Amino acid sequence: QVQLTESGGGLVQAGDSLRLSCAAAERAFRHYAMGWFRQAPGKEREFVAGIGTSGANTDYSDSVKGRVTISRDNAKNTVYLQMNNLKPEDTAVYYCAAQPTLHIDPIRSLQAYDYWGKGTQVTVSS
Repeated sequence: QVQLTESGGGLVQAGDSLRLSCAAAERAFRHYAMGWFRQAPGKEREFVAGIGTSGANTDYSDSVKGRVTISRDNAKNTVYLQMNNLKPEDTAVYYCAAQPTLHIDPIRSLQAYDYWGKGTQVTVSS
């Protein structure tokens, strides 16, 4: 069982930036693909960004591409989501997900992840 703890959410204004962090209690963190997902009220959970095991390969949803950067520090067992130019439609609970893998590519599919954090709320006011 991998424990994931998100932090960094909050209430911001449109145009502001936030950096979310997800700390993993897992020694083999470097062997896990990591992803960020979000769920707005009344909507399904959706993919935001993913990163492969080494950090070299990343993937983004079209809705955040160019505004969001996912990164990881394998020495700190932590994955980050830097979000810039936030919009009211970015308001959601943001979840971190982890999946052990032998491949280097990021994973986009929600169903492919076995481990999830409890989420952190991001609210963007207009």
